[in-house]
Amino acid sequence: MAILRPALFLDRDGVVNVDDTSISRVEDWQWIDGAIDCIKAFKTRNWFVFIVTNQSGIAFDHYSEADMQAVHDHMHAGLRECGTAVDAVYACPYHAEGTNPRYRKDSFDRKPKPGMILQAMTDFPVKREGSFLIGDKKTDIQAAHAAGIGGFLFKGGNLAHFAEWTLSSFEDGLR
Repeated sequence: MAILRPALFLDRDGVVNVDDTSISRVEDWQWIDGAIDCIKAFKTRNWFVFIVTNQSGIAFDHYSEADMQAVHDHMHAGLRECGTAVDAVYACPYHAEGTNPRYRKDSFDRKPKPGMILQAMTDFPVKREGSFLIGDKKTDIQAAHAAGIGGFLFKGGNLAHFAEWTLSSFEDGLR
């Protein structure tokens, strides 16, 4: 039986990268201050780190799944260059009002629903107690709570500093 480990779930746009509308091109990627340090610190603690991201721009034909994958490949490469990685990226391309019929649907994966978080907990031996999500929207926090984990609203600044503060506050609450 695998040993359970806590997980840090991160929204992508606005938490890991600067949210300048829809990030659909590698040239537009810009790390949030402290994002790489945050990921590295939690990986050093032997936590899982996951990205969970709504990507409804695909449902509205603003960009393609291939464009999104190129951005994710760029993100993975940047993390590797810094000696770290995320364990997995979960992305939801669906939206109930999308213009592309292939992606126009209500999805259990689309935050505020918990599908992506629950899928990560199925795919990896995640210890639910002690795991939490950092997001920049109310829907992120709602998804975390629906999955039975803590959720914390990031309003900008240095992600590594915010995550360390969040971790200590969260651990205090578990005592």
